[in-house]
Amino acid sequence: MKIYPSMNKNNTALLVIDPINSCAHEKCETPEWNIHFTKIRQMLPKLENFLNDYRQKIGGLVVITTITPWNKENLPNNINELYTDPSAYYYSDDTSGFDEQFYKVKPDNSDIILTKNTYDSFSNGQLDKLFMEKGIKYVVVTGVFTDGCVLASIVSGFSKGYNFVILKDLVETTDSSTRQQLQKLLIEYTFPVMYGRTISSNELFEEISS
Repeated sequence: MKIYPSMNKNNTALLVIDPINSCAHEKCETPEWNIHFTKIRQMLPKLENFLNDYRQKIGGLVVITTITPWNKENLPNNINELYTDPSAYYYSDDTSGFDEQFYKVKPDNSDIILTKNTYDSFSNGQLDKLFMEKGIKYVVVTGVFTDGCVLASIVSGFSKGYNFVILKDLVETTDSSTRQQLQKLLIEYTFPVMYGRTISSNELFEEISS
């Protein structure tokens, strides 16, 4: 039995959250804060292969997010106030645009690229507007960080009435043991119990009818 019987390629969107240098590239790691992206770098080539298969086998709407420069001038007041705490501080000093570029994942001409300046992808009102225009009811989620922007986007989108499918092998977070443990809890408990079906990327192709 399908997880969502009415789910098909016409009412489903694939949301790929922040497969970008600032969340993956070695140059963007911060060893002094124990921020390393080894596991993300291992996942993103798999995500790229999945994207190619998804476009060929399903061909539905694909939205890929990136960020504005992650500095005080571009971020909302609540993040700037949060970052006054040294333990939460996470500004970038990159001004070249390198941070916002995609890592390993290559958008297709048919993909929609969405820019955001906070964790939640739905904070850019164009996403909800696009989904409503396209008749989207189901959102398949991949990307990084599982315990950050992925979580924030799922919680926000769920409150707007969307049904979610989280691909457990195509979400990832930093190498930190604490964040890895949190990710495990999200995938095994919080996501499936509160926000959506949690399956593997291989299982997805069996779920979406043409």
